[in-house]
Amino acid sequence: MYKLFRGDCLEVMKSFPEARVDMIFADPPYRLSNDGLTCQSGKWVSVNKGEWDRSEGLASDHEFHLAWLGECRRLLKVDGTLWVSGTYHAIFSIGYALQSLGFRILNDICWFKPNASPNLSRRYFTASHETLIWAAKSDTSRHYFDYEAMRAENAGKQMRSMWSIPSTPAREKTFGKHPTQKPLTLLRRIVSASSRPGDIVLDPFCGSGTTGVAAVEQSRRFIGIDRSHEYLQLAKKRIESVRQQSDRVMEAAELYIAD
Repeated sequence: MYKLFRGDCLEVMKSFPEARVDMIFADPPYRLSNDGLTCQSGKWVSVNKGEWDRSEGLASDHEFHLAWLGECRRLLKVDGTLWVSGTYHAIFSIGYALQSLGFRILNDICWFKPNASPNLSRRYFTASHETLIWAAKSDTSRHYFDYEAMRAENAGKQMRSMWSIPSTPAREKTFGKHPTQKPLTLLRRIVSASSRPGDIVLDPFCGSGTTGVAAVEQSRRFIGIDRSHEYLQLAKKRIESVRQQSDRVMEAAELYIAD
């Protein structure tokens, strides 16, 4: 089961009842669209993602993070957890906001991208990672963590906080593209590690729906929010494709059992 909502995440979340969500993954605007240039497929391209990604100033950006994170905390169950992805443009403000609101930070994950774009200016180290913050609702939360699943995925060893996962491959963009689309491998791991089948997973910045795909694949219920009708249509196509495949597998299994 999944539901997609079009609108400003703050307004949409305010309409939801409190303490109903088990896990949240959020990939908020990084505020890095500053008319600069980056490298893509060996060519200079604009870093601009859209007007939604432009900074409104340090203080205003921080107030935005406090506002949407506050709504996320209201929606989380007592033992629920939140994941936030970001680069240095926003993640430090987000970390401070999380602690200000009473969240308890559980881990910060370094998501290393082995196929990151090169730095053509030759004036900085090549940016090749994002930071993921995993946080519990409060100091008293008894958060869920599937340690055994993560250990099994890591060849029987404890999984560490540095994850090497390539950027989103072309095969995951067959229904369309989103400028900040996350790889399924990343979201599958997050959903598996910190939620159970049947749990409600929320993504307030749904984009192309990668969180929803990972959630539906693993029998979670999903709620996605985004301002863009175009991206919500993309998310719907991707999630429906996975849901239909799952239905066909179930039908095949039922026929096998009946035989």
